[in-house]
Amino acid sequence: PALSVARCCSLRLQLPLARMKLLKSQRVLAVPEGVEVSLKARKITVKGPRGTLTRDFTHVPHVDMVYDKENNQIVCTMFFSTRKRLSSLRTLCSHMSNCFDGVTKGFRYKMRAVYAHFPVNLNIGSKGEKIEIRNFLGEKRTRTCVMAEGVKIKRDEAVKDGLVLEGNDIDNVSKSAALIHMSCLVKKKDIRKFLDGFYVSEKGVISDE
Repeated sequence: PALSVARCCSLRLQLPLARMKLLKSQRVLAVPEGVEVSLKARKITVKGPRGTLTRDFTHVPHVDMVYDKENNQIVCTMFFSTRKRLSSLRTLCSHMSNCFDGVTKGFRYKMRAVYAHFPVNLNIGSKGEKIEIRNFLGEKRTRTCVMAEGVKIKRDEAVKDGLVLEGNDIDNVSKSAALIHMSCLVKKKDIRKFLDGFYVSEKGVISDE
């Protein structure tokens, strides 16, 4: 009998542990005033005073998205979800919330140029669609960064060698800032000593400033 009990315990330890699943998880996202929402097959279109944004969430599995017109809110529901899968529910709501802020307020990123010896020369296109960076670390080649769709760049009048990026889509605004930062990375030098480059100093919605 003692061997049989030990045998049963060892077999029990080898069995995979069952993961607890939540029966129903739900998040409600209120739609701001002045914003029109169109939702079909997990594809959402948001229209506001500043423009229109579209998001496709068909890659997120096991999520039911319903637009409640009476209460002017979006209800996202997930059944029998694990903790890992449940994290996508909050991410989905965060993306939609950013769309609401984008079409009503807009997003703004501020960047600053850092240099020790060689001052950089900035040339921004007439329509704010691209920027040319010259004399970075004394190099002769010109670095050209084209902004993403719907993003405009201009100089920051209050800060020397400052840049301001504005747009409705937070993904495109942050992507454009990353392109400028990545184009001026220091190569084959000690980055603890050579801190030259472009860095994001401030970010947020436009109306909060």
